[in-house]
Amino acid sequence: MGEQQRDGWRGAWAGGRPAVHIGNVADFNAQFLAPGLDAGQAGRRRLQGHHYASMAVCYSPEPAAVLLPHHVEDAWIELLAAELAWGRVELHSGLATGAGSGPGPGMADALRARPALLARIASAGHPVLPWGLTAGLLDLFDPADAAISGAALPGSAVLGPVPGPAGLTGAAGALAVTTRYESKAASHELFTAIAPDHPGIVVPRQEHPDGPRRAARRIAARAARGATTVLKSPHGVGGYGTTVVTPRQVAEAGGARALLRRLAAEEALAPGGGLLLEEFIEGAGRLRDLTFDAVVGPDGAVHPVGAGVMAVDGTHYQGVTVGPRLLPAAPARAAEAFGLAVGRVLAAEGYRGWFDVDFVTDRALRLAPTEINLRLTGPAVAFVLQARLDEVRGPGHLVRTLDGLPLGARLSQQLLFDHVEGLRARCGRLGVTVLPLVPTASYQELPSVGLALAARDTDSLDAAESLVRSANQALGSLFDALVR
Repeated sequence: MGEQQRDGWRGAWAGGRPAVHIGNVADFNAQFLAPGLDAGQAGRRRLQGHHYASMAVCYSPEPAAVLLPHHVEDAWIELLAAELAWGRVELHSGLATGAGSGPGPGMADALRARPALLARIASAGHPVLPWGLTAGLLDLFDPADAAISGAALPGSAVLGPVPGPAGLTGAAGALAVTTRYESKAASHELFTAIAPDHPGIVVPRQEHPDGPRRAARRIAARAARGATTVLKSPHGVGGYGTTVVTPRQVAEAGGARALLRRLAAEEALAPGGGLLLEEFIEGAGRLRDLTFDAVVGPDGAVHPVGAGVMAVDGTHYQGVTVGPRLLPAAPARAAEAFGLAVGRVLAAEGYRGWFDVDFVTDRALRLAPTEINLRLTGPAVAFVLQARLDEVRGPGHLVRTLDGLPLGARLSQQLLFDHVEGLRARCGRLGVTVLPLVPTASYQELPSVGLALAARDTDSLDAAESLVRSANQALGSLFDALVR
């Protein structure tokens, strides 16, 4: 069944061995930033990526070392190691922290400036697992032309002559495939090509207007017919660069051109870089947003990981729930069959590593594919945690990751850990394990924390999530009382 955890992906992903995890989220995203972003916008994107990079702790079931851009306290890794029965894990954090509240450098540049750390990674000989492939990491780790030897990225050890685009092979070929299909236009073309063989799949119609004026005219024409439109920048992550526009919104903005200007000013759409218009698929309910994850192994075989139910606010990803018996059989089978077909195309072109396909469901529970992510993802972390918990505590876990839960007050990391310990005790009485995943954003202007919840049933997860959200918001009242 598509919703069930598989084991074959673990050997294909890291050879079943402890791995070095590199939190290079900001570096990966920087490859796809729209050319119209100013320095402030680009800096905010990098800062967000550096916070999200804390998820690197769970890039595989058993880390040997974790490399992070922002500083985290040792207590964080010690807590996770105890819960997940890890051996010793080397934590190297604060590698790309900027001055003051600035975003800091990229992880590849930060590592290049630390030759002793690179040599230590090389001498250990562990697989190297980044969030996603970048040219900077290839310069450091790809055996074909690397600054160090002894550690390899996904795709570096491709078995046999598997060419990527323009004859590229190994990790360079995998990066070229990544660059191509991270485009929402290219992924749509792939979906359209393979969908006829998958009756449970419906591909939304997509247009590529020639310039913003043409886009505005097409949006206005669709609104006049009563049609809602999904606007997509060609590249974007976590829902950034994608927004849904209703006829009412077009009218209230004073027309489509005015609406597009406002969305760019609000950074809902990337300035410049083109725009895609996509048919809006009507649907609702718990199964509205689904994902299917898989791994392309070194030999090109595609290994299913599983399907999950995502939490999406508008178009913005918030988290996911994975585990057994979450999905009805029909959509689970459809997601897996289509996702594996996508994976076979990616593998044939030279991709190696983790990927997912995201879907929205219509009212008949048909699946509409919306994008491919050729990298690790938020759901990937949930699947990894599920696999590890099943291994050390027995099968049957459901895992819910909540990546950016708001906090009612700004907290230092020590105060955050005290708060999380209280949550762990309270949720433990519900039979739910709480694991902190993103502890670095708790002192930002809009403070948040990323957590994982693990239990044996969804009712327990729902109860724990409600408890956590209430306790997080109550922090504001606590601090208000202290200053009165």
